[in-house]
Amino acid sequence: MPANAARFLGSWLRGAPLTLVLIATVWILASASRSVVHGPSHRLAPWVGLGIGPLEHGRVWVLVTSGLWATGLGGYVAATLLAAVVAAPLERRMGSGRFAVAAVTTQVLGGLLAVAVALVARMLDAGWGFRLHLGLAFGPSTWVIGVLMVASANMGTLWRRRVRTAVLTLTVTLALFGGGLEDVLRVAAAVVGLCLGGYVVGRSRRGERVAGTRREGRVLVAIVVAASTLGPVLAALSPDAVGPLAVLRDLVRGAPWSPAEVRALCSDDPGAADCRRGLLELRLGGVGPTLLSIMPSVFVLVLADGLRRGRRVAWVGVTLAQIALLALSLGNYLVRYVTATDRTTLFYGLDDPSFYRTIAPFLAPAAVLVMLLATRRFFDVAAPPGTVRLASTRISGVFVTLGVLYVAGAFAVRDGFDRPPSFADLVAGYPERLVPPVCLQWLDPAVLPVSAPATLLYEWTGVVFWIAACAVAVAAFRRPATARGTDTARAQAILRASGGSPLSWMTTWRGNSYWFGPDGHSYVAYRVVGGVALTTGDPVGPPDRLAPSVVLFAEFAASNGWVPCFYSVTGQVRAVTESLGWGAVQVAEETVLDLGSIAFTGKKFQDVRTATNKARKAAITAEWIGFPTAPIGVKDQIVAISEEWVADKGMPEMGFTLGGLDEIDDPEVRCLVAVDADRTVHGVTSWLPVYRDGVVVGWTLDFMRRRAGGFRPTTEFLIASAALMLEVEGYEFVSLSGAPLAKVDVPARDADERELAETGTLSQVMEGVLDLLGRTLEPVYGFRSLLAFKAKFDPRYEPMHMAFPDPAALPSIGNAVGRAYLPNVSVGESVRLVRTLAGRRRAR
Repeated sequence: MPANAARFLGSWLRGAPLTLVLIATVWILASASRSVVHGPSHRLAPWVGLGIGPLEHGRVWVLVTSGLWATGLGGYVAATLLAAVVAAPLERRMGSGRFAVAAVTTQVLGGLLAVAVALVARMLDAGWGFRLHLGLAFGPSTWVIGVLMVASANMGTLWRRRVRTAVLTLTVTLALFGGGLEDVLRVAAAVVGLCLGGYVVGRSRRGERVAGTRREGRVLVAIVVAASTLGPVLAALSPDAVGPLAVLRDLVRGAPWSPAEVRALCSDDPGAADCRRGLLELRLGGVGPTLLSIMPSVFVLVLADGLRRGRRVAWVGVTLAQIALLALSLGNYLVRYVTATDRTTLFYGLDDPSFYRTIAPFLAPAAVLVMLLATRRFFDVAAPPGTVRLASTRISGVFVTLGVLYVAGAFAVRDGFDRPPSFADLVAGYPERLVPPVCLQWLDPAVLPVSAPATLLYEWTGVVFWIAACAVAVAAFRRPATARGTDTARAQAILRASGGSPLSWMTTWRGNSYWFGPDGHSYVAYRVVGGVALTTGDPVGPPDRLAPSVVLFAEFAASNGWVPCFYSVTGQVRAVTESLGWGAVQVAEETVLDLGSIAFTGKKFQDVRTATNKARKAAITAEWIGFPTAPIGVKDQIVAISEEWVADKGMPEMGFTLGGLDEIDDPEVRCLVAVDADRTVHGVTSWLPVYRDGVVVGWTLDFMRRRAGGFRPTTEFLIASAALMLEVEGYEFVSLSGAPLAKVDVPARDADERELAETGTLSQVMEGVLDLLGRTLEPVYGFRSLLAFKAKFDPRYEPMHMAFPDPAALPSIGNAVGRAYLPNVSVGESVRLVRTLAGRRRAR
């Protein structure tokens, strides 16, 4: 085993000679200076560590040597692992020359920037600035972080964004809470690397786009929330924490008071300030109170996982937590500076309180709260039906059960308190046992435990409650968001039983509402946008219920004051609406491959055959997977590929009839992935089931993504493979879906259609507007190019229409369609879209 580990390490570092030399140098210097266990000695430290003092004495070499020593054995081991895991792959990617430039530059310039920050901090916060002025910084992590930020400039959009967010969030959090000079040095190196990366390694050929999906936005917000939550805990665990937000550690700190000492203080003068302070400090002492103070932070971390999943209830919970912190910090400020009282507060307790130190903690939750409010649109995933009720029932059950156990147990050992409590005292005091002790500082404790059983009940009841609350929240968030609500499950049952159009599975996507026919055997999926009831495809149900469903839904919409609009419907629906005197325009072109004799032979399929032949030579195969149950490595690659694709567009993913990652996370949806011999995913397509009379008869293509820089004809290979494999499985057809705002440029299919196209001035105007919109958005979304791409498979074309009762409502309908496809586009994203379009038009 050691031999295998050595061979693995050797192969890992073989392409990173400079990293290997640096790691060896660090350990050689540590051994030679006897610094391995406890770091550089007091005599050596000022000669090799970075600090204001050494630089004032002209020891400029410390800008470099500070990156070659660590503070102790733990620091050396951590630095070695960090260099092996992070620096070695970066050196192989960048090359040793650029790696050396990045390491030296970020180490030196980062050191100068850190010293400048220390000088400025002295003017803002004398205490923190004084510690920075006297501090010395060591650690190879500085240049590793700097190199990582330099390398991020040439990474793909997804990983560039993730690396920068994670590194900056972590280093800034450590600096604000820990506050040591080494913490500031890491932030400075990261900033220098961020600024110089483009000059050292060049910028990514995919540009500096930062737009991403809501899914990725949720991840980034969750990272920031988690970091801000862990900050007070990290500060509490560090006895040397001196950062401007280190005072927040009082939220989770303990205190070395015992009941005997408190009783001694209070025996002489029960009303003395020392007695009260002792009582309050006692609440914070011991393992139980310390854990109880930490548990709300753990609960917020659980909520951060909910934020990652986009859960609305998690956003509400974290927002309320930040508001509570703001209220507590405001109360602390009022006690210190407004109210006329001699009573001191233990919240954010300081030996030398100042206005700056008191108000600084107010800023941290305020910043997080602003971020949450600004990103509220990301968190729109409702819990599956019954989840909130089930969680509330469980929490209530835990609350009542613990209450009974606490009151009964404490009453049984009432002699174990400093004064025997009554039954009523225990009932009234039970809620206080669940509250972090630091939040009870303004309340004098009614009783204090002195025996072991009383202490166990008094201090640990709240810990058990919060552990149970965390477990309930984890279970709630793990329930899949795709769980069907009552209406969705009912619609899905109808769809399976009777069938619909190739796009009908889209009616089960989140965001749709449902109108059900009087007989309960048909439905229409719709969403109301700007007063327009916009449907998702055809009505679903038996064919003989199509016309009645159209009429009855139109009446239903009108009765609610909405304008009905059937969108992306087939010619059958258009025929029904035209019999009612409605107008219609074509909005897309569906492409269908009839299975049974697919061979992809002949000249017209040359591109398809080339793709499959190249895939075979590259050992790339097509595999069916279900996204919810796929291996984590495959899922992560699919997420990365999708996020990269969206970021490259410079705009969020479109929705409505275009699915994304949320829509493929469905057990009914099949995904076909292209993987090579190393299990690298080069592309993915998703396929929606098409039902008829309870049986799946075909599949509709929805989600298509390919890896940037991967196997180029991945999409052709996957579509061809899917058609051939589904044909073998006995299905009738595959639909390559429709391309919005794109259609085949051919003469009218028949005289009736030509006549319809020539009538209705407003309809002609609307068709012209849609055509112009399609041409305008083509540089960004490429719908027309997509339609041309699908022509490689020689499909059968089926027009898709939009039907509406009143041409005068077309402006509202156009607005509704745009908002349905881009429901969450922000002002900034709109500006980026305009700039992208303008830039690409100039480039052409």
